[in-house]
Amino acid sequence: MKARIRDWMRQLGPGLITGAADDDPSGIATYSQAGAQFGLLTLWTVVFTYPLMVGIQMVSARIGRVTGHGLAANIRSHFPRPIVYAVVGLLVIANTINIAADIAAMGDALRLLIGGPGHIYAIAFGVVSLLLQVFLTYQRYVRYLKWLTLALLAYVVMVLTVNIPWHEVLAHAVVPHFSITTEYLTVVVAVFGTTISPYLFFWQASQEVEEIEADPHAYALAKSPDGAQKHLRRIKIDTYIGMGFSNLVAFCIILATAATLHVAGVTNIETSAQAAEALRPLAGQAAFLVFALGIIGTGLIAVPVLAGSAAYAVTEAFQWKRGLDLKLLEAREFYAIIALATLGGIAFDFSPINPIKALFWSAVINGVIAVPIMMVMMLLADDAKVMGRFTVTRRLKALGWLATGTMAAAVMAMFATW
Repeated sequence: MKARIRDWMRQLGPGLITGAADDDPSGIATYSQAGAQFGLLTLWTVVFTYPLMVGIQMVSARIGRVTGHGLAANIRSHFPRPIVYAVVGLLVIANTINIAADIAAMGDALRLLIGGPGHIYAIAFGVVSLLLQVFLTYQRYVRYLKWLTLALLAYVVMVLTVNIPWHEVLAHAVVPHFSITTEYLTVVVAVFGTTISPYLFFWQASQEVEEIEADPHAYALAKSPDGAQKHLRRIKIDTYIGMGFSNLVAFCIILATAATLHVAGVTNIETSAQAAEALRPLAGQAAFLVFALGIIGTGLIAVPVLAGSAAYAVTEAFQWKRGLDLKLLEAREFYAIIALATLGGIAFDFSPINPIKALFWSAVINGVIAVPIMMVMMLLADDAKVMGRFTVTRRLKALGWLATGTMAAAVMAMFATW
């Protein structure tokens, strides 16, 4: 039994960490807003996006494993440079704003728990995250990130501490609710954009490449197809579980805030820390503690993923050395971008710019660049010149294009609401 559990754990890595990073403090704020403002009416969104998320993340993982190169490197090889640089530049901007929001939320959460200066805590979280990425080897760092994913269970536990109308939950989870209002469409688009984000594509593809480079006996499947079925099966299991874990947590956050904040008439939630604070008088100290600790745990996963995905994208675009297994002096540009993104996020929190408005524009940028990136990914994944005999299956192709079409519709709806 223990051997089987260990075998399963070995198959979990890039997909699990990517899924966990999707529930970052900014995502928690979005899900909390959905539950607080519309109650159970938005539960269907995370059920609907699960297969779409699985499809597009599996495509990105396959591209990394089969070609031995990350997304930016593959896009660079097949598309004009200005397009690559524009996409990567927008990704870096969006990720830096996201890092700022996540670090600020972690600082606020710790301030709520123990008191003291939230800004100082935010700086500490940012610096610790940066140092871990720079000085830990890839394998050790991934092990720590795997254990940190357990922090997300806090939100599953929280659902058990509040009164839930389970007879209503199932109906709202499986039957989509549509309301043609600006407020409702904006929240639905925000949930879609939070769940399917470009930085997740870049991260999972790059982590598959890291897995190859960390093993001296491993090669890209396009060059060495031996054991391909084993690797593709591992990617499938990893992605299904990672994205399932991610969406289960999102579901629980919407459910818990719907059953507490919405019922009490608290509908205006802008940050995850604000949601935690609002829960204390309504759901009790235990729910508050669980929610606040979860913010810190998810932030510790998300910040390195956001900074790392930006670094992978930039260094691949410019063909610089990159990788968490390389020493600081071996990949100076790679670690410099991680530092700039992380420290830029910290500095952003001390600027006069409203972080809530900045996060909104970050979501807009993510939504806009997600669609062309997803289209490019699907074209690459279905191109035999790129993937050899490992082009995507019909089922995966259908899921990937459905996810792309859904995001395109969400972006158009977002612009229409303006």
